[in-house]
Amino acid sequence: MKLNKENIIKNLQLVQEQSPLVHNITNYVVMNNTANALLAVGASPVMAHAIEEMEAMVAIAGTLVINIGTLDAQWVEGMLAAGKAANKKGIPIILDPVGAGATPFRTKTCWEIIETCNPTIIRGNSSEIMALVNEGIQTKGVDSTMASDDAVTGAKELAKKTNSIVVISGATDYITDGTTTYTIENGHPLMPKVTGLGCTASALCGAFSVIENNTLEACTSAMAIMGIAGELAAEKATGPGTLQLHFLDALYSITAKEVSDLYKA
Repeated sequence: MKLNKENIIKNLQLVQEQSPLVHNITNYVVMNNTANALLAVGASPVMAHAIEEMEAMVAIAGTLVINIGTLDAQWVEGMLAAGKAANKKGIPIILDPVGAGATPFRTKTCWEIIETCNPTIIRGNSSEIMALVNEGIQTKGVDSTMASDDAVTGAKELAKKTNSIVVISGATDYITDGTTTYTIENGHPLMPKVTGLGCTASALCGAFSVIENNTLEACTSAMAIMGIAGELAAEKATGPGTLQLHFLDALYSITAKEVSDLYKA
C-alpha cells in the first residue's frame, strides 16, 4: 500500500512545528549522528542511559527510543526501567534490535524488552527482524544478510505477536501492523555504507510517533523522509563521508515540493 504524500508532508511540518522531545537510550557509535539528525528534522533529542535518571527523563519526553547497539547489563537495567516508566506515562516506545541474532545475549535482551516494555514500534533490518521471529537464525553482526522483502511475512507475524508496528528498512522499506503493510521505495545504495543510518531511522520513527496518533502512518512518514533525504544527499555526495554531511543538510532543508516530487512507494 501507498500512504498519501499529503500525510507525509503534514507530519513533517508537525515535527518541525512541535519539536517533540525524543529520549534516546542508544549506542556509543551513533549518539552524535542520531542527535544531529533529530535536530535537523526539527525534533529535540536527549541522550541518557543512567538508570538513576530514567524515570525523570521519561517524564519530560514525548517518546522513548531503545537501541541495543552497545549492550551491557547495566544499560539493560536502564532500558527496562525507562520502558516501564514510558508505559506508565503512555508514550510510544521504539525498539531498535541492533544485531539481534548475532549473539544469544542480544536476542534474549530484545525479548526481555519486548515482554517487559511492550514497544509500540520495532524497527530493524531484515536479518534482525527475522532473528526475532526465528531465534535459530544467525546474523552477521549488525549487517543484514537478506533482502527486506524476504522478511515481510515474518514481520507481519512479529507485529501480530507483539501488537506493535514492525518496520523493515532496506532497498524497499516495509511498515506493517500485521494486516496493513506500507512500502517505501526511496533511498540510495550508498546509505548502508554510513554507520548509524538505521539507528537514525528508528529515532525519526520515534519523533513522528509523537505527532501522529496513527503509528503505522507515523513510521511510514518517517521512513519516506529518511529515504528522500538520502536521495537528495546522494546527488551531492562523492562517498559515504560526504553523504552523511549532505544527509543532515537534506533533513534540515527538505521541502514539501521535494517530498511531493520524489516520494516513491
